[in-house]
Amino acid sequence: MAIEKTPNEIKREHALAARRNLTVNQRRDASEKICNRFLRSHEFMSCKTLACYLPMDDEVDPTPIIERAWRAKKRLFVPVCDTRGNMFFRQLQPDTEIRKSYFGLWEPLAGLSIDARKIDVVITPLVAFDNDLHRIGMGKGYFDRCFHFLRHRKNWFRPKLIGVAFDSQKVEEITPNPWDIALYGVITETK
Repeated sequence: MAIEKTPNEIKREHALAARRNLTVNQRRDASEKICNRFLRSHEFMSCKTLACYLPMDDEVDPTPIIERAWRAKKRLFVPVCDTRGNMFFRQLQPDTEIRKSYFGLWEPLAGLSIDARKIDVVITPLVAFDNDLHRIGMGKGYFDRCFHFLRHRKNWFRPKLIGVAFDSQKVEEITPNPWDIALYGVITETK
């Protein structure tokens, strides 16, 4: 008996396929535009602490954001995930040694950790997003668990979760789960 997929699982598959179908040049050019848009934003200019992921093969490449943050003397952190379902953030400096984790993600071997509540802006990876700033990730819930404290906020303080994605990852509507954390904003190559 086949297990029926949920609408969000189908959207995840389609958005992943759309992202993977971009050529290397299309991904590079779009990533550059996305990074430039973020680097000109008030959120980047005003933040003192920034968290950003280290990219996988077909994700938006945020390397220019990381390099500019270092030049601007911002404190930069990257996510580290453990096998118990927890995510925390460890400082990344130009000389930090990184390795591939159990999950295949690039992570610092060592470094100072920070409470997620003390980060100003988090560049958030995603698989799909919609106009209501809902996101679909890879399905493990690390970001939602880490930022659960944002769920009941009436006003958005920090961190501001800013998704970066290619236009092709946008879907019509995502049905959020009760535990999902919405994004503060999304930046693509066109908006």
